[in-house]
Amino acid sequence: MTSATSLRPTSPKAKAPFHLMTKPIGSRCNLDCSYCFYLEKEKLYTDTGGRRMQPEVLETYVRDYIAAQPGPEASFAWQGGEPTLLGVEFFRTALALQRKHAQGKTITNAFQTNGVLLDDEWGEFFAANQFLVGLSLDGPAHLHDAYRVDKGGKPTFGQVMAGLKVLKKHGVEFNTLTTVHRKNSTSPLEVYRFLREVGSGYIQFIPIVERNAPDHTNDGLWLAPPPDHEDAVALDTQVTPWSVRPADYGNFLCRIFDEWVQRDVGKVFVQQFDAALANWVGEPAGVCIFTEQCGRGLAIEHNGDIFSCDHYVYPRYRLGNLMDTPLADLVDAPAQQAFGEAKSTSLPRFCRECPVRFACHGECPKHRFLHTPHGEPGLNYLCAGYKKFFTHIDSPMRTMAAMLSMQQAPAAIMQLPRAQWIKGGSKR
Repeated sequence: MTSATSLRPTSPKAKAPFHLMTKPIGSRCNLDCSYCFYLEKEKLYTDTGGRRMQPEVLETYVRDYIAAQPGPEASFAWQGGEPTLLGVEFFRTALALQRKHAQGKTITNAFQTNGVLLDDEWGEFFAANQFLVGLSLDGPAHLHDAYRVDKGGKPTFGQVMAGLKVLKKHGVEFNTLTTVHRKNSTSPLEVYRFLREVGSGYIQFIPIVERNAPDHTNDGLWLAPPPDHEDAVALDTQVTPWSVRPADYGNFLCRIFDEWVQRDVGKVFVQQFDAALANWVGEPAGVCIFTEQCGRGLAIEHNGDIFSCDHYVYPRYRLGNLMDTPLADLVDAPAQQAFGEAKSTSLPRFCRECPVRFACHGECPKHRFLHTPHGEPGLNYLCAGYKKFFTHIDSPMRTMAAMLSMQQAPAAIMQLPRAQWIKGGSKR
């Protein structure tokens, strides 16, 4: 463990709570998923040697992340690449450092994995240390294996299901992360019912939207970076073949919601539905893409580089390195504040006047690369899908919001006749 005397002074507290998506092994992964936007980040770190978080970086990060949180909790999120490639001992060291620098705060850990390397040692470790594990699973075999393959192009479904079995065997709390892409987006109920049947009580759906970069990029990355405010394209022809179509995504969410609201409220938690209900009752959505502003969810690379967001790991969005600058100073930097505020200030008039803006807030700025019908840049590629979805769920959401106001559980909606709350059309 690194000596504390070799570390620079501890970071002060940040102005507000923040979150870091931790990349302790950078982009290194044992899979070769066609749609993965992070694999190519290896081109940004070709000369750093190994792309593994070194002991001094790990301790500085753990110490500063805890110290910089203004509240009583610090929630660590370990991701990649594939973090299991680091081995269990790396995370035992991380936990020891968390205990060393806890300062009386409550520390929690979340871990996102493709599940391929999970075994009893991992299961015992996660269970003993109360890790929340996110498992990447795109549906049944023929949909999961459409893009989630290993370095030899072979399917991975069987290995992932074996990993899921390990988590269940050891009683590890887990959720599933399902990317919604060109192949599985047209089979919404098949995907949802599969996830429910394998025991996922908390489901995250992540839409895949990527664009091909121009041939002349200086950094060698082949996926286009998030658009600048003036950067937009008139058509979606630049998106990759695996990107979900807007109409398919809207239908995907609507079909699953209709089944969920009739039988699974309070039993299965779907991130988009939870966030929507929060917005309908005027509470924080809890998901950055559906909040008015962003900027408090950043990313840290294996060498200590801090970026504005997990989806903005590009040189222009590098804020600095925590080995040189206290973490709070990077998180609260003027450039990062402007980044977060731009989510709302850059919304085109078409979005500002939209009846479901309160629920959407333009979604992720990374996806805002189309022109509005008025010719303004900055329209979200998924706009048509989200507008369909949020309009579709308005009546049941208002019903559940009313139940909450009367101290009733939203699950009570399942006892009502469907015709009582499926009326269609937003009335906000």
